[in-house]
Amino acid sequence: MKNYFLIPFFVFCLNMGLAQEETEETAEPQEENTADEQSAASKAMDATATQWSFQLAYQSMPDYYDDLVNGAPRRPGLDNYLQLRVVAPVPLKGLTILPRVTLRHYEDLSNGNTGLGNTEIFALVIPKATDWGTGRAGIGPLITTPGSEGVSKDEWGFGFSAAIVNNTGQWFYGLLFTQSWRSVDPNAQQPSEDPNETTPISSNANPLGIAPFLNYRFGSSGFYLGTPDLVALYDWNTKGFYLPLGLRFGKVWVLEKGSINAYVEYRTSAIYKKWEGPAVKNSFRANFTYTMPVGGGKK
Repeated sequence: MKNYFLIPFFVFCLNMGLAQEETEETAEPQEENTADEQSAASKAMDATATQWSFQLAYQSMPDYYDDLVNGAPRRPGLDNYLQLRVVAPVPLKGLTILPRVTLRHYEDLSNGNTGLGNTEIFALVIPKATDWGTGRAGIGPLITTPGSEGVSKDEWGFGFSAAIVNNTGQWFYGLLFTQSWRSVDPNAQQPSEDPNETTPISSNANPLGIAPFLNYRFGSSGFYLGTPDLVALYDWNTKGFYLPLGLRFGKVWVLEKGSINAYVEYRTSAIYKKWEGPAVKNSFRANFTYTMPVGGGKK
């Protein structure tokens, strides 16, 4: 497995070597297009940009920590999932709405259960007043629907999600967070049978999700290094806190009518001792995203 992570490094070195061999005749046109390419590259990494987005990702979680939780071995999570995410922008005169649908198909190899997880439907609302060109901030409603038995929660969830992002030079950074509530009466619930929870539910609040991210682009090469999907969780019921840690390496190709963002990432659990749910030990992800500005042309 370790050898696979050398492949992006070799590709990066090869690309940089070829770039240095460019002749002086081609250097000047490249400089003229650099600003546009970097702008498009930044948008390809920006989930809040006004553009169509089609994402396909595969994540493998082969092993989990098995320390003791309340005197019993910590329960493992699911083994892997395939994710499809689509963003369909709705630009209006005074604001932009970014509806986003996320579907995941999970596998639990220990018992053979497979199926769809809880579908996430989110609409980020970005007023013109909070869009400053190099970044933006927005907030919007979040709905989760029931998924397949054995791999997801059999419940609806309602809440909100918010985001703030900014681009400065080669840096792209921001913060996302979500909060939702179960649409059930917690007083009528039995102890949880969800493999991702180990204690009875005492309130209808789902864990608060906080996702900071930071990416650095290597000039106009398209390569970048950054944080993976690090969603820190705070459980209002158990007061437990979970923080993952990892690294992402990717490349953006700017095309005539869109952009491609491909990356690989590694993730593990940094803080999980007081967290009562699963804590992944090693997680690997491969991602492919195609983005297209509204109107279908390079902007």
